Amino acid sequence: MTDAIAVRGIRAYGRHGANSGEGDFAQPFDIELELEVDLAEARASDDLARTVDYAALHATIVRLVRERSFRLLEKLGDEILAEIMRDARIAGAVLTIAKPKLLDGATPSVTVRRIRNSA
Repeated sequence: MTDAIAVRGIRAYGRHGANSGEGDFAQPFDIELELEVDLAEARASDDLARTVDYAALHATIVRLVRERSFRLLEKLGDEILAEIMRDARIAGAVLTIAKPKLLDGATPSVTVRRIRNSA
């Protein structure tokens, strides 16, 4: 499968972090998402119901970052992908979460990947 849907430049605010005080105030998180999905039906029909709605993806990600709280970005990424992968049309996903300018201007990030088992 070679089709993909990407949502880049998502800025969401949440309370995530292992260091003291990081959960006290919402901080920005920059998120990139790429999905592996068969878009043949969407191309043929020109029907939004035949594809993965990237506006809904965006809303789900922003909601989860805002409403949940984890010490590690790895766990946050895992929770986001678990929610997104409920859509059976998604064969795989790559999600990167960054904490902008956290380390004296440097931006650490974590990337998590999921591939749906065909069994």
